[in-house]
Amino acid sequence: AHADHLALRKVRRAEQLTATDVAELERMFLAEGVGDEARLDAIRRDGGLGLFFRSLLGLDRQAAKAAFSGLVDLGSLSASQIQFIDMIVNHLTERGVIDPALLYESPFTDVSDQGLNGVFPPKESADVLAIVRRIAQTAAA
Repeated sequence: AHADHLALRKVRRAEQLTATDVAELERMFLAEGVGDEARLDAIRRDGGLGLFFRSLLGLDRQAAKAAFSGLVDLGSLSASQIQFIDMIVNHLTERGVIDPALLYESPFTDVSDQGLNGVFPPKESADVLAIVRRIAQTAAA
């Protein structure tokens, strides 16, 4: 039943949450016994309930792929660039968000020892970072 809830769908699809959505997530969090007010306060300080639920639910694969579709014409990506984007999409699908610093650590450094900057030129690297940050921001109201 909760999987069909509008706020949870927005969390999964990287759609911007509103204050009403966050209030509903808080209501569900407390009503379902996921945590108490003290835990809720800690989650608010640590990025908010949108990111908390996204970390539990993951991001819808199509939403993750769509976020990167405008990056560059997919026909112009190299094999290593496609692999790198696929790794980001997989991470987002599993965990919901990705800390930009992870793009410079394993397993991303398996593609290039310089991580993101070794795979993409500076402008495209900046675009990838902006997309990753935008995805995280949609989970905040």
